[in-house]
Amino acid sequence: MSEPPRKRMVKPPEGGVEEGRGKPQRLKTAKLRTASSQAWLERQVNDPFAAKARAHGYRSRAAYKLAEIDDRFRLLKPGARVIDLGLAPGGWTQLAIERGVGAVAGVDLLPVDPIPPAHILRMDFTDPACGPRLIELLGGAPDVVLSDMAPNTVGHKQTDHLRIMGLIEAAADFAVSVLKPGGAFVAKAFQGGETAQLIGELKRRFSEVRNVKPKASRAESSEVYIVATGFKGR
Repeated sequence: MSEPPRKRMVKPPEGGVEEGRGKPQRLKTAKLRTASSQAWLERQVNDPFAAKARAHGYRSRAAYKLAEIDDRFRLLKPGARVIDLGLAPGGWTQLAIERGVGAVAGVDLLPVDPIPPAHILRMDFTDPACGPRLIELLGGAPDVVLSDMAPNTVGHKQTDHLRIMGLIEAAADFAVSVLKPGGAFVAKAFQGGETAQLIGELKRRFSEVRNVKPKASRAESSEVYIVATGFKGR
């Protein structure tokens, strides 16, 4: 009686690293997946920062944007109080806690899983009751106000632009109204977003205002981050 044919050994994969760098992968197309969502998923699978975030336990690749900003400007100091606007899914808050800040309070319209010891508020930031509630949860005035907020787009260029600018301006107004002297404000903006007037106002309120494009921000994205440091007080 002849022996059954032996199974051929499969060579183990090569070239992978902790950050997930390797040959680009293409996903099998799903019938219910749109072309845009297919492209987004392929970017996530092949994005080294997304892979790095998964490997290191961050909830989003955005943690590396804030990490680069903080490495440069030293905002997240031990014991500092931080407010995180538009915190979902929580990558920025995770990084702030990891770097030793004293307290974090954040808000988002979306539900966010707990990130102890941060205080998370599910609420519309533009609700007048939101700001005082954040300060109450934080236990006092913040040293840093972070904003990674972006509105849901509707596909109408002018409407989307107005909504984006409205959120940035609301975040800046809030920061100016609550920050401690010497504090800092970081907000997502967009190139060509007509932010000159806002930046001019921030320059009157802060010692230094910069536009920063972190390496973790995709090259094809128009997003930039406004970093304002040295709040002069009200």
